[in-house]
Amino acid sequence: MDVREILATKRDGGALTREQSEAFLRGCVDGSIEDFQATALLMAIYLRGMEPAELRDWTEAMLHSGDTISFAHLDRPTADKHSTGGVGDKASLPLAPAAAACGVAVPMISGRGLGHTGGTLDKLEALPGLRTALSEEEFCAAVEEVGACIAAQTADLVPADRILYALRDVTGLVASLPLIASSILSKKLAAGGSALVLDVKFGSGAFLGDIEEGRELARTMIELAREMGVPARAVQTAMDRPLGRAVGHALEVRESLDCLRGGGPADLRRLVEVLAGEMLAMTGVASDAADGEARIAASLDDGSALERFERMCRRQGATGLAFEPEADPDRLEVEELRADRAGHLRFEDLRELGLALVELGGGRRHLGDRIDHAVGFVFHHDAGDALQAGDVLCTIHHRSGRGLEACRERLARALSVGAPFEPAPLVLERH
Repeated sequence: MDVREILATKRDGGALTREQSEAFLRGCVDGSIEDFQATALLMAIYLRGMEPAELRDWTEAMLHSGDTISFAHLDRPTADKHSTGGVGDKASLPLAPAAAACGVAVPMISGRGLGHTGGTLDKLEALPGLRTALSEEEFCAAVEEVGACIAAQTADLVPADRILYALRDVTGLVASLPLIASSILSKKLAAGGSALVLDVKFGSGAFLGDIEEGRELARTMIELAREMGVPARAVQTAMDRPLGRAVGHALEVRESLDCLRGGGPADLRRLVEVLAGEMLAMTGVASDAADGEARIAASLDDGSALERFERMCRRQGATGLAFEPEADPDRLEVEELRADRAGHLRFEDLRELGLALVELGGGRRHLGDRIDHAVGFVFHHDAGDALQAGDVLCTIHHRSGRGLEACRERLARALSVGAPFEPAPLVLERH
């Protein structure tokens, strides 16, 4: 099939046929379609959108561009969770082992940072020796033995998405409803989950920040998953401020460990309870979402979730939960950002906060960029808190001043201190 005809179809607002989607994605995988051609189609989809049947065919073609995994032989149900991305969103790290401790196997294929957001794999790799690049055999064995595994796509698991995901990141084509939906569902269905919980973010730190756009994405993914044979629930949650108080890979791992030890920020714990509680209810392990939340809370408090996390990390090669010197935030220089007036803390633009981390070296601008796991921020107050002039807003962990001036400029746009206000609820709606 002539790639130019496929590009012209979508450029002119037409719907791709099943055959066109299959041919194009097959070409992405076998290399017969160049990156610039793939980017051109991604741009056309970004601008023109996709019709429901077209999106289903595209997602099916993505799913079957490589291998798929089945856990039908397990003696317990499987479920997965996916977030549409945010700043400080480390919920997957405590959620997967907590759900596993409660009797649900969690085969989680996760991604790296996209644009202004951090990636779950990048966070985990702050731990010494931990590998996320597992073979399918290693991935399946970890799920069977531990009950949870968080890993990258293998070369043979949804390879079309792996290629397109990377291109979207470096070409500004992330915030597209059909591209988000097809990327999420193709990966999650290929990994063998029998139920799916979707954390759909709203606010300035979300890729689709508008609440109504989030509702549309939630409805689209639920219906798309249903058509592909997997029950799904969606929860709309706030991303107009960071989740928790830490932003930066090693700092977020440390905060996740606090959560797994029964502590940590209240919003992080609450989100883990809500999302994992839905997983337990959907799979029949809990009688309803409230029962599921109570079971997850118990696993965080009694140490069973932490024990699963330690087993999961060891199974993936980690030599311990203490950072190596290069990834240890405590070995970096620090600078305190202070309030210049009295008032209430507001996160004006969370994208700027995410990009401030990139300035320090904690994110990627280009394919292949190496991430500095140790840099980041720790906030000392929550959105809406009352401050006095001179109060510390956050501590910046930086490496010898690299990117610090540009980071300060972005933080000045990201934060403000002003009039009292009521922050948006952490959980807005469940679908």
